[in-house]
Amino acid sequence: MQPKVSADHAHDHAHDHDHGHAHDHGHKDSHSHSHAHGHGHALPTNAGKALAIGIALNLAFVVVEWGLGVWSHSLALIADAAHNLGDVLGLILAWGATHLSRRAPSARFTYGLGASSILAALANALLLVLITGGLMWEAVQRLQSPQPLQGAVVIGTALAGVVVNGATAWLLHHGHEHDLNLRGAYLHMLADAAVSVAVAAAGAAILMTGWLWLDPAMTLVVGVFIVWSTLGLLRDATNLALHGVPGSVESAEVRAYLARLAGVENVHDLHIWAMSTTETAMTAHLVCPAGHPGDTFLDAAAHEIGDRFGIRHVTLQVELGHCGKGC
Repeated sequence: MQPKVSADHAHDHAHDHDHGHAHDHGHKDSHSHSHAHGHGHALPTNAGKALAIGIALNLAFVVVEWGLGVWSHSLALIADAAHNLGDVLGLILAWGATHLSRRAPSARFTYGLGASSILAALANALLLVLITGGLMWEAVQRLQSPQPLQGAVVIGTALAGVVVNGATAWLLHHGHEHDLNLRGAYLHMLADAAVSVAVAAAGAAILMTGWLWLDPAMTLVVGVFIVWSTLGLLRDATNLALHGVPGSVESAEVRAYLARLAGVENVHDLHIWAMSTTETAMTAHLVCPAGHPGDTFLDAAAHEIGDRFGIRHVTLQVELGHCGKGC
């Protein structure tokens, strides 16, 4: 077997982690190193602030709603306050993961703690499904024995919930398309706003018609919609947690790009995985029988991969011949 020349894993430079740089380090042992931070989707700088405001708004609403529920003897309001407390927990999870994701790599966590955002997204998706499932179960029970609403108090509180949850969802709207962690929190708030709209509409209709079954029926309809919309988040979060290729990257296209590079005869051991909900890493072996293409080649390839596919951490290992049984 011919000797290999490789581009191994990157050093843990916090400065380079924050800025889009690529490095090429020549070594006396004929190894070269290339680590690119391309132009993937960065975490919005105001994400932590938006989540903190959302936590404060929703926590205040939980306290007010609980108090109104006790004052009006409304079990529905007390139950919804408990439900909203679960939403606060979801926001806290997302906020904590956002801050952990910004921590610099260490000797123990060489990629940093960005993966915490994946765990938060997964937890948020599971929490949303469980809470919504509980509401739907309660709705089924109330269909069998409808409970009278507390009139204007319930409707007014529901409308306040629309404002609070809608405002929080609006704060989280920027960046939720590219960050699964923010998307989980955003869907959580959007779902709550939808439930509050349904409660207010059903309450008004019940006051006019006296049809008590409208409240649980509307809850079931909204619940089915929420669970259906959350399944995508749950699927994506599970995929990232299992080191699957992020949905924004086509591994076949990455392989085809590498195979077209000058001097590359074969590509193998291509691995692409998420380091966080906003950053992607990859490793690949390039077979170059004509000789090592040089550090400039590795640097250009790493930057191009960052530009084309949003993969910010690229490790390319160059082999001068076939590895036989593999490397």
